Amino acid sequence: MASTALQASDYGSFDGYTLRVKLIGGAQYEPLYAEIAQWEEMTGATVEILSRKNHFELDREIKQDIAAGTLDWCVGSNHTSFAPQYGNIYVDLRDHISEDVLAGFVPLVLEHSTVGGRLVQLPRHSDVSNLFYQRSLFENADNQSAFMDEYGYELAPPETWQQVSDQAMFFANPPDFFGTQFVGKDEAVTGRFYEMLVAEGGQLFSDDWEPTFNSEAGVRALEWFVNLYEAGAVPVGVPNYLWDDTGLGFASGTVALNLDWGGWSAFFNDPENSQVAGDVGLVRAPMGSSGLRTGWSGSHSFSITETCDNHEAAASFVRFLTDHDRQMVEARNGILPTRTAVWDDVLAEFEADGNDFMVEVFSTFRQSMSEDAFTPPLIPEWIEVSNVLWPELQAAMVGDKTPQEALDDAAEEALIVMEDAGYR
Repeated sequence: MASTALQASDYGSFDGYTLRVKLIGGAQYEPLYAEIAQWEEMTGATVEILSRKNHFELDREIKQDIAAGTLDWCVGSNHTSFAPQYGNIYVDLRDHISEDVLAGFVPLVLEHSTVGGRLVQLPRHSDVSNLFYQRSLFENADNQSAFMDEYGYELAPPETWQQVSDQAMFFANPPDFFGTQFVGKDEAVTGRFYEMLVAEGGQLFSDDWEPTFNSEAGVRALEWFVNLYEAGAVPVGVPNYLWDDTGLGFASGTVALNLDWGGWSAFFNDPENSQVAGDVGLVRAPMGSSGLRTGWSGSHSFSITETCDNHEAAASFVRFLTDHDRQMVEARNGILPTRTAVWDDVLAEFEADGNDFMVEVFSTFRQSMSEDAFTPPLIPEWIEVSNVLWPELQAAMVGDKTPQEALDDAAEEALIVMEDAGYR
């Protein structure tokens, strides 16, 4: 064990070398990057961050690099949903990182980071959607009485998406306060629709890869978004929202219920950042009409390009960013770890500190990760299918098409994508 620990903490010497990287940016991801100076001090190398963007912008930039033949950088942020589409631009990490180090990661997470039998990503953190809510709204006696009068059942943290819809309508007072919100573009809204589709008993594809999301279950799932938008229960800008918008929106105190990622939890409960600090409740993602819970899940990760001019330095860097101490830094900020030991260690630390909120956060997310989590189809065409689906979801939200029309049009385009790719 001693030799393994020594190996895990020996990051090598790369005096004078500059490592060029492209990283995901965003409020919940930034604390890790403050650690990079330690790696530079230990190894003598310098890190040049070429990009720090949201994942959708970073994905477009990487595709431009591939098309232009300018993959002149070494390490990039990646994601289980995005990785299958990049072909062989990234190395098999099993050729560069020892099995002793890899043994510290949750095996299923490593499995989801593998594409075509090659481990192309070292998982940074995993996530699954859960529901945050303003606790005081549910504890208010006047709210409880008025809700019972209007809906005929007790006001309580929701177990179903129908209850979320009822409560969102009840709490909404636009333009000052909104019942809930959702991301509205790019793969973000495709993923939200996908998990609602599953919760309603539907699927994206049949067994032979024919798009089936334009089913009755798909229409019910999309109507949930459309009805809340039409009612003004969500901000009018949601068709342009991505993750920072929903996170900052809930932290502003103007949203009652917010389906979001664990990485926001510490931010939501920090009075320096959040108007709802000390008033945040959390439950597992609700169930749809099928009885299944929403549980879209995936892992953020780091990959190393085949074209990198120093694979050894790159491997050292990604190993450092995902080691036990760095994952503890991220976990203390609510980000869900990918190392087995960190789950136990950070929960013990929260319990010892009397941090009941973070104990609740990690216990809830741990249950969701083990019982509710599922990934999108891990196929190279996932983002291409998403890119024909999300504009149609938007069209239905803003009333340009009915949900059935929008999903039928998207299914027709998605079928062409799958046929062109040789699935049918």
